[in-house]
Amino acid sequence: MDQLFIGVDVGSASVRAGVYTPQGERLAFAVRPVQQFHPAVNYVEQSSTDIWQQLCVVVREAVTLAQVDPARVASIGFDATCSLVAVGHGGEPVSVAQGGETQRDIIMWMDHRAGEQTQRINATQDPALEYVGGNVSIEMELPKILWLKNHFPERYHSVWRFFDLADYLAWRASGVDAASICTFTCKWNYLAHESRFSQTLLDAVELGDVTAKIPTRIANIGEALGTLQPEAVQQLGLTQRVVVSSGMIDAHAGGLALVAENPQQNLALISGTSNCHMIISPQPVFIPGVWGPYFGAMYPNWWLNEGGQSAAGALVEWTLQQSEHWRGVNDEAAALGCSPYALLNQRVAALEAQEANPTQSLHVLGDHHGNRSPRADAQAKGMVAGLTLESGPQQLTRLYLATLQAIAYGTRHIIDTMEAHGQKIDTITLCGGASKNPLWLREYADATGRAIHLVAEEDAVTLGAALTGAVACGAFTDLSAAARSMVKRDRTITPNPEKWAFHDAKYQVYLQMYQDQQRYQALMATSRI
Repeated sequence: MDQLFIGVDVGSASVRAGVYTPQGERLAFAVRPVQQFHPAVNYVEQSSTDIWQQLCVVVREAVTLAQVDPARVASIGFDATCSLVAVGHGGEPVSVAQGGETQRDIIMWMDHRAGEQTQRINATQDPALEYVGGNVSIEMELPKILWLKNHFPERYHSVWRFFDLADYLAWRASGVDAASICTFTCKWNYLAHESRFSQTLLDAVELGDVTAKIPTRIANIGEALGTLQPEAVQQLGLTQRVVVSSGMIDAHAGGLALVAENPQQNLALISGTSNCHMIISPQPVFIPGVWGPYFGAMYPNWWLNEGGQSAAGALVEWTLQQSEHWRGVNDEAAALGCSPYALLNQRVAALEAQEANPTQSLHVLGDHHGNRSPRADAQAKGMVAGLTLESGPQQLTRLYLATLQAIAYGTRHIIDTMEAHGQKIDTITLCGGASKNPLWLREYADATGRAIHLVAEEDAVTLGAALTGAVACGAFTDLSAAARSMVKRDRTITPNPEKWAFHDAKYQVYLQMYQDQQRYQALMATSRI
């Protein structure tokens, strides 16, 4: 019980490391930013060199802040965004950038360059696509790999390994050439329940040779890959006895922490730059527009369905940044010593004191970066209806509230679709950015009509990574036992039944806005422009 476990979480903009006890107490936490490169619209790249360097810094810093002997650290677990890393035969980066910048060897999950390749894969109508809701997403890995092969075949042929980012980190730490069942099943069209890829799918899009460029070992959740290799020992400041667990996608690590103790009918909502909605069940459930069912991808021997919203926190930030008054909000918040979101929430409360429903006539469709689920439409666009000549801080406050509500309605749409196809959802357990915003939590509860449960650890994703390591090193017999000890429940936000009729009406508007947009696009498609 003197052991400690490190969880490492690589998000879209930062890398975080936490040091945890067997009781789930977080002794220390460290954060560092990581670079993003935006060379063109819909192109987003990163550097594995930059990420690994920052990761080593935060691990060392977290252990120092915890004031513990590094010898007490028994394991390390990694999670990361589902981004694609290209590695050469000598371990060097292979550029994925159009300009050939050497260090840009990662195509980020949010990168939408591979639209044509996504369409080609979906046009095969291969039976394997049934396990991703009917269509592969532009955010998954096969379209990205196919894009590289189509545009830079010489680079494609120079690749030794394509890794999901979490698997790359576990490889850098352990030296073990392995992939996680989590990453492969959810993002690579691997059929875990049959332990195979669909060769007919790969051959149909001229990727039949890609299996020679990916790890041959596929590790289960919480499986030990080995111990730290000597180079990583020096870089991380740990001992060679540290066990390295198989990697996980960041949202799935959070989902594991949220549901491992109570998996039945418990939807994990991981709120961040994007949103992920995950539900596991003993039997497979097929849901159009919702990814999965994935076998063993988040919890051993259970099937996972995964919905998502491509822009959640990113949409709120973008909306606020468009206003000339956002700078003033930040300046005033700094003067008051509070966050700008807390100040906006105060303004919402003041507005609601004047108007019962400030967004009665203002509606937002939050598909600004496409619709991941349940429409699976990467070409979907955002919309705002009900604009007036209102301006100033009050207009920003009203639009902020309408945007929070739009994201909550997108979550309800995913839940409704899941339930319509056989899933049952009694509980929503949430972690991530929205957990720090009481107004957003209120809107989630009121819009979905369900209580929102929180966990005590504010960074449940990093805790989830630590859980996998705690099981990998043998401190716990399984993930449920680890969660019972390390995950503590916190408060619950209950819905206001008096708001249901209002939100239900706005939800119907939300659904109709997409249909209206489809009609606009059809009209433009038939024009003579």
